Amino acid sequence: MHYNCLIVDDEEELAKMTAEYFRMFEVSTEYVCSAGECFDFFKDNTADLILLDINLGDGSGFDVCKRLREDMQLPILFISARQSDDDVLIALSIGGDDYVKKPYSLSVLLAKVKVNLKRIGQMKDAVYADEGQENSADSMQDMLTLDPATMSAVLKGERIPLKAKEYALLDCLYRHKNTIVKKEVLFDEVWGDSFFSDSTLNVHIRKLREKLEADPNEPVLIKTVWGTGYYLEI
Repeated sequence: MHYNCLIVDDEEELAKMTAEYFRMFEVSTEYVCSAGECFDFFKDNTADLILLDINLGDGSGFDVCKRLREDMQLPILFISARQSDDDVLIALSIGGDDYVKKPYSLSVLLAKVKVNLKRIGQMKDAVYADEGQENSADSMQDMLTLDPATMSAVLKGERIPLKAKEYALLDCLYRHKNTIVKKEVLFDEVWGDSFFSDSTLNVHIRKLREKLEADPNEPVLIKTVWGTGYYLEI
């Protein structure tokens, strides 16, 4: 069975309440309360995104995220009572797309989930390749293009898989290529929140550069405009 959202949280009452709230707004949601149940879920089901707690009774959400990332590129939003910046940075660096601190507002969490679901829908519907592009490989050798069907970038003929938030961030930069995109615009379009933290954006920009740049420390594609934002130069 397919769900919009899977909640993985050992606080069963909170997970149940969150799932019921999401269903009220037509976001099909299931919840499990352990790492083992999470892996079992995906044996017979699929989901568009995951809300993942860090402290699970039978393991760590960090470990769950790493294992899921071996096979899946769906958005993973961490939900945790752990408040330190180190936890946030670890969560994002191992493949998390967002970090929501408990206690959270159900309405705000739902808004974040809906932003991600909308983005997923846009990716599925978008078409970037012109007709006949597959037969003109030579014209792609010096270009960067995006493939929403596989959530990947094609750079100089090489296909580069991306995580959901990495793709969404690159998509935003791509749509505004060769112009400065302010940080507030990136926060709003990618995360649905114009007041998100700089550290989250910096981690994702770094991950994109590691995948796209010959030297991430000397970027030629994704340029920084200090104190303002970024631009994609192609």
